[in-house]
Amino acid sequence: MVTDQRNSARKILKVRAILAMEGQPPVQGRTSDVGTSGVSVTVPHPLHTGQTGQVGFDLLVDGNPFPLHARVKVMYCIFSNGEFKAGFQFLNLDLSSMSQLSRFLR
Repeated sequence: MVTDQRNSARKILKVRAILAMEGQPPVQGRTSDVGTSGVSVTVPHPLHTGQTGQVGFDLLVDGNPFPLHARVKVMYCIFSNGEFKAGFQFLNLDLSSMSQLSRFLR
């Protein structure tokens, strides 16, 4: 049985994301949900737990797109429905991104 290690509320978010893991070329993915501590993204290739990199995607906050770019760490990666679903933990999210994220999650 897999236990859910998320410690914050999640909100469904289905937008395009760009993922640049260290030592690899950027790839396109799609977010599936986001929370204050991280985001889950479907990606074309498997990722290794503990890998770090950058993720970028747009949040719609009060009707305006806010481009969120964050350093992330892979917490899990599972094969599901023909694609890989990776869970990322935000690392040192900047203040502006944190406040936009909390506004989005309200």
